[in-house]
Amino acid sequence: MTDAATLAHRIAQGRGDEPADLVIHGAKLLDLVGGDLVETDIALCGDTIVGAHGRYEGKAVFDAKGLVAVPGFIDTHLHVESSLVTPLEFERCVLPHGVTTAICDPHEIANVLGVEGIRYFLACAQAMRMDLRVQLSSCVPATHLETAGAALEAGDLAPFMNHPQVIGLAEFMNFPGVLHRDPGCLAKLAAFSERHIDGHAPLVRGKDLNGYLAAGIRTDHETTTLDEAREKLAKGMAILIREGSVSKDLHALIPLITRDASPFLAFCTDDRNPLDIAEEGHLDFMIRTAIAHGADVLATYRTASLSAARNFGLFDRGFIGPGKRADIVLVEDLAACRVAHVFAGGRLVKEALFADRRPVAPVGLSSVKSRHLTPDDFTVRARPGETPVIGVVPGRIITERLSMRLPEQDDAALPDLAQDAIKVTVIERHGRNGGIATGFVHGFGMRHGAIASSVGHDSHNLCVVGVDEPSMAAAANRLIALGGGFAVAEAGEVTAELALPVAGLMSDRPFEEVRHGLEGLRRAAKALGVVLAEPFLQVAFLTLPVIPHLKITDKGLVDVDRFDFV
Repeated sequence: MTDAATLAHRIAQGRGDEPADLVIHGAKLLDLVGGDLVETDIALCGDTIVGAHGRYEGKAVFDAKGLVAVPGFIDTHLHVESSLVTPLEFERCVLPHGVTTAICDPHEIANVLGVEGIRYFLACAQAMRMDLRVQLSSCVPATHLETAGAALEAGDLAPFMNHPQVIGLAEFMNFPGVLHRDPGCLAKLAAFSERHIDGHAPLVRGKDLNGYLAAGIRTDHETTTLDEAREKLAKGMAILIREGSVSKDLHALIPLITRDASPFLAFCTDDRNPLDIAEEGHLDFMIRTAIAHGADVLATYRTASLSAARNFGLFDRGFIGPGKRADIVLVEDLAACRVAHVFAGGRLVKEALFADRRPVAPVGLSSVKSRHLTPDDFTVRARPGETPVIGVVPGRIITERLSMRLPEQDDAALPDLAQDAIKVTVIERHGRNGGIATGFVHGFGMRHGAIASSVGHDSHNLCVVGVDEPSMAAAANRLIALGGGFAVAEAGEVTAELALPVAGLMSDRPFEEVRHGLEGLRRAAKALGVVLAEPFLQVAFLTLPVIPHLKITDKGLVDVDRFDFV
């Protein structure tokens, strides 16, 4: 709540009765209503814009001549954990790219640690310089088909509902549970019926979509085609256009970005790592890409800021005008979205801004509880006829169900490099049941060795992909010793690694070190013959249950045509 004295200062500085705390002078302001560029001063009182479209005196002046001022960018759906760094390092990574607000779902850490993970994210949010808003994770566990580290019911989430950083309920990916009126799903939806509820509805169409929206769900980031997007928009659902390190939907949805449709759109990254951010950018990359491929400039910047804010009820930002939060990006060129300077809550973003943040102790440093593994743990019993094989689709988290006749030896199925069929093993790592399951995957191009990851959406068990069992065991055992991360092994020896000890998901090191580590991992993976651009994130999504043909039975169960591990 703002006190009367602060309001008095804002009014006085806005009227010009006293000098503004800071004046950004000489910028051309992009008018998000009409699209005009207006040269003006922008007056700030603390963290709030109090003046625009005029000239102001200031106690401090920032020269922005030759630059264009646009509102700070808002990433409307992401999992900070997938950046592989802690929230405090995440903001150091993305704030210079103009991302002043991020709306996160701590779904990954919640599936490992439960409420402890949510508490950690809320503590980080209160220490950060950007505004990190938290959606409470709705699907922990994400599915009954996997073993997660925790379970959260409506009663577990309710105590966090009124936290100042909480918006509402995160992506409701259990759409079968919604459609079949599962009691646990209904309890969560009812508890948050007066709050924002994010959606997750890939390929949900027709009356199923009507039923899903009738539950009060408002947004979707899993839309991948224009036809699907247009149906959802027509039914009042906001579309969050996604472009991450693995899931890349921007190009398919660029035609949506028009002045008429932009109020119902927003941008999101979902999962993007520091290496891709360094090489391409973050939301600034999405903006310049959309414009380069024909999107209207005004509609694109609206989508990145004003529309994003309004679709999530954040009416205090997304626009450069009096009374709005002073999140301002100064760009050298609108089309190229070259970010020159960023103000977050009225403060210029530079390294000194992060110096006095309150430290937040890491959590989940002993979350990998798997036993030591041997090469024999990675054998696969041969089956008559053809063997099911997961087919990787580059740039998508959706996989294909393939079948191949594989070579055999001593009643064991073997990899077949001629068909690009290698082994994939999932190892339960939460200390629940010690389960290990091995099958086959196509699409990595790997010729020898193995790669392993403790990032395995959504339950985050260990996942190993490899050609030979000694290398698979070496990579997996190294991750157990590190407390989580990524590893590459060749001839039974580890050749590259990146430790992710915070819940087995995030590094406790600066993002620059994580970026450097990812570069080494990419090189090591390519040396094995891997052809995928993002092999480790592809591994992370590899064993998600695939639901191309979904039925809801009278018992509330889901029949899934999916890959069955043997």
